[in-house]
Amino acid sequence: MIFEHEIPSKSKLYFGECAKVKRYIENISATTMYDDGFEEIVTPIFSYHQHNSFEDEKSLLHLNDEHNQTVTLRADSTADVVRIVTKRIGRRTDSKKWFYIQPSLSFPTQEQYQVGAEIFDGSFDEVVNSATNLVQKLELKAVLQISNMKIPRILHDKYGVDLKLLHDTNIEAILNIDLPWISKLIHIHRVEDLEELDGIPEDIKSELLLIKEIVSKIAYKEIIIAPLFYAKMRYYDSLMFRMFYQNELLVRGGCYTIENINAVGFALYTDACINQKIKIEEMEREWEQKQI
Repeated sequence: MIFEHEIPSKSKLYFGECAKVKRYIENISATTMYDDGFEEIVTPIFSYHQHNSFEDEKSLLHLNDEHNQTVTLRADSTADVVRIVTKRIGRRTDSKKWFYIQPSLSFPTQEQYQVGAEIFDGSFDEVVNSATNLVQKLELKAVLQISNMKIPRILHDKYGVDLKLLHDTNIEAILNIDLPWISKLIHIHRVEDLEELDGIPEDIKSELLLIKEIVSKIAYKEIIIAPLFYAKMRYYDSLMFRMFYQNELLVRGGCYTIENINAVGFALYTDACINQKIKIEEMEREWEQKQI
């Protein structure tokens, strides 16, 4: 039995203070992105082409249009932005920087609101600086993690390291791998650790030096380096970054190629930001009460 007040699992309901914070985040985000030279785009909720972006279509919600053509709900914005800008409106604009504020919808009833940005022919430091600038404008607390997805791939393809060990951050098992320099990679956390790379193979060292070069162009101060970080990504296949606070992911982004289009982008996850803003406000109220 479904009661009248029930809503589907993982769908979203915002009201009161939560809705107010959501609107604040979206308003500040739009103003910040406009000031940073981005144009706004709102892609259709319905798509004929979303399935091209997913190896496994199980996460897609399928419908049919009036001609019985298969339509899916927007489960991802990045691919649609690339496709629509380059194939539909590209001749009407010279803009290379686009942002959007909209949810993705996936099976069975999951909604995920986000502020996203894509920069065609952009650089990694450019997109990181845009993302960190937005986080600072929103007055959020976050640590910036820089990784390079090519390093786990090299470790797997050339040195036989199981990607599952990297994905699970199984430090004990990684240290037992018969590679004399693997422990050195594990202990790289700070920018300063990239100064001493003796003994690390040249193919991996070159990717670490790329991180070092990029970090010098990033204005944000709270940075950690995670050369062994691995997660199966749909797009990001080289330099990537995450911003998180107390293990909650706030932002993710990096370099990618879709249909031979080189771009960089990021997504700021609205619900995680709402949670942090509300927690901080509650802590401030509690502190004020204690001072009375």
